[in-house]
This record gives sequence, structure tokens and C-alpha cells, in this order.
Amino acid sequence: MAGTATKTKTEATVAEKLDALYQLQKIDSEIDRIRTIRGELPLEVQDLEDELLGLQTRITKIDDEIKDLESEVLDRKNAMKDSDTAIAKYKEQQNNVRNNREFESLAKEIEFQELEIKLHEKKSKEAKIKIDSKKEILEEAKQRFEFRDTDLKTKKAELDEIVAETQKDEDKLLKSSEDAKKKIDERLLTAYVRLRGNAKNGLSVVPIERDSCGGCFNKIPPQRQLDIQSKKKVLVCEHCGRILVPTEEV
Repeated sequence: MAGTATKTKTEATVAEKLDALYQLQKIDSEIDRIRTIRGELPLEVQDLEDELLGLQTRITKIDDEIKDLESEVLDRKNAMKDSDTAIAKYKEQQNNVRNNREFESLAKEIEFQELEIKLHEKKSKEAKIKIDSKKEILEEAKQRFEFRDTDLKTKKAELDEIVAETQKDEDKLLKSSEDAKKKIDERLLTAYVRLRGNAKNGLSVVPIERDSCGGCFNKIPPQRQLDIQSKKKVLVCEHCGRILVPTEEV
């Protein structure tokens, strides 16, 4: 009789440990879920901030290029005025030349200035076409900046709201996690933490689902399922090493 009483106590202890382990897993999984939801938004916010920084740099660069082109157009306009002034001066000088050689020399200067004017006109037209093109690109960049800036403000507000909401829940869950850990002996807790660290989804304690491991989904033999259901000892999946608990009751 004494042996039976001891056995019952041991079975209850193992069952309690398994229940505590699974309860800890559910708490930690909820913490993971909260952190995942919150973890995606900061990345989105960062991406938007990076994009806006890139757009602002592009806008500044295009704006500077437009200013340089406009300055070029103005310089060429002034250069054409200077050429017109020079042509007028040379024509006046032709009226007072003493020989054909001086006249021809002045004619060449006039021809050169006329070619300069044509070159400045050509380059000015090209610059104006570039200005129009760059203004279109600039407007598109500004519109995109405004659009993405609105997105950023929305995402930031959403992030602030989620952080405010989830931080309180996370703090409660962290306390519950610490309380649950106190019910588990050090050896099991060490194994639990190690398994959580190695598992991509953070699952180290899983129930049987459709006759399979709830972690790796490999089939579990019927007899082993019965052993797991009995909770007489801590059993692990032969494939992934996760601690197995009975199927959750719906």
C-alpha cells in the first residue's frame, strides 16, 4: 500500500511538471507572438525612413542640378549679349579701317562671335530641355516623398499604439512566465530553454496533433501516444527532441 501511495505521488508530480512546462510554453509563445507583431513594424518604419532619406537626397540633388542648368542658361544669355556688343563694336570699327586686311580681320572676329552666339543658343536650348525633364522627375520625387511620408506617419502612429497596448500585456506575461518557471525543476527548465533556443518557432513543448508531433509533424506510434497521454514520465519526440504532452482537449 505504501508503494502504491508513493507511485501515485510520483505520477502526480510528473503530470504537474508536464502541465507546468506546457503552461510555460503557451505563455512564452504568446510573448513571442506579441514581439513578432511589434517586431515587424519597426522594420517597416525603418525602411520608410531610409526611403524618405534617399528621396530627400535625390530631391536635393535634382534641385541643385536644375539650379546649375538655369545658371548655365543665364550665363549663356549674358555671353550672347557680350557677343552682340562685340559684333556691334567690330562693325563700327570696319567703317574706319585703312585697308582690306584690317577689314577682313574684323570680319573674322564678327564671324567668330556669331558662331559663339549660335553655340550658346544651341546649348541653352539643350539645357532648357534638361531643365523641363528634371522638373518632371523632381515633381514625381516630391509626390512620392509626400506619399511615403504619410505612410511613415501612419506606421509610426500604429507602432506607438501597438507598443502602448502590447507592452502592458508583455509585462504581465513575463511575470506569469517567471511564476511558471518556479514550478519546474532546474534540469527540465534548462532543457526547455535549450530547446526553445534551437527551435525556429520557439516551441520546445508540444502536444500530439493528429497522431503526430506538434512540432515536427512526424508520426508517433500508438503505444508511445498512450505513454504520453498517461503523463507518467517526460517523453520527447524521437525526431526533433521536443517534449511531448497529451492532445489538448477542445
